[in-house]
Amino acid sequence: MQRWRSLDDVPGDWGRSVVTIGSYDGVHRGHQLILARAFRHARELDLPIVLVTFDPHPAEVVRPGAHPALLTPHHRRGELLEAMGVDALLILPFTREFSELHPADFVRQVLVDGLHAKVVVEGPNFRYGHQAAGDVELLAGLGLRYDFTVDVVDLFTDGTREIVGDGTGSEVISSSRIRRLIAEGDVTQARELLGRPHRVEGVVVRGAQRGRDMGYPTANVETLPHTAVPADGVYSGWLIADGERMPAAISIGTNPTFDNERRTVEAYAIDRTDLDLYGKHVAVEFSSYLRGMERFASVPELLERMADDVDRARAELAATPGGGGEAAPTLA
Repeated sequence: MQRWRSLDDVPGDWGRSVVTIGSYDGVHRGHQLILARAFRHARELDLPIVLVTFDPHPAEVVRPGAHPALLTPHHRRGELLEAMGVDALLILPFTREFSELHPADFVRQVLVDGLHAKVVVEGPNFRYGHQAAGDVELLAGLGLRYDFTVDVVDLFTDGTREIVGDGTGSEVISSSRIRRLIAEGDVTQARELLGRPHRVEGVVVRGAQRGRDMGYPTANVETLPHTAVPADGVYSGWLIADGERMPAAISIGTNPTFDNERRTVEAYAIDRTDLDLYGKHVAVEFSSYLRGMERFASVPELLERMADDVDRARAELAATPGGGGEAAPTLA
């Protein structure tokens, strides 16, 4: 997959293409429906697919401080999209000046002059241009002027069906909905909507090393900025390091038994005491919520509960079909 950081990076001889534009944070099942339609057009026309997204998130530029929690950082989004078969990823720098482009200028600069779009595939709520004034109806009209067609994909809801109109009575799969579920600790439902477990990434840093002293050495993960971290509590999941995916019990919170103030993500690779991960970039994936964060009266009481957490996590993960490692679907 080709990766471009501006329109200037698009090769000068780039021909017609099938294009979709959006944040695509999470590359969730709703996004996958739009991409599947784009791949159908690409096969029929024998054209490449270009996905256009933005950095930083537009909300951070338009409303500073409003950056949403991220389900997938850009490098992870790229991995998922490449696995699905996207031909090129264009990450446009989102600046104040760019945000003030008239919708027609946005279309001309990005879709027409930059990517030579033949087909543009979007969801019905796609907005673009200054103050998000552009919509799919305007886009279709501009397509008539500039020789591209617009295919609007109905929104995707729970299950495997498309809905018509505004989807009254159904809740649309969206990045904001998944962020809300994760913030509530419902990583199981989030996994259903994503099509794979939610993942956080970061570098392993040194903590208080209490887990190691108690027989449960944990990887203390310093997560990437703006990461969507689940609610405080204990989870089952996986620790991914050095290409190995290991069943894990995961703790998120401030360790109230020890009066800590700093919120941490700590993963214990079950039955593994031989790992040296300090300074390494790792990933943590979440399978299920086990319990909330608690304060214990004594260390022996904490140890008893930790042993129970590990046993529950071990059993839950052993019963997960395929180990829970759903790969991004190949849509091409």
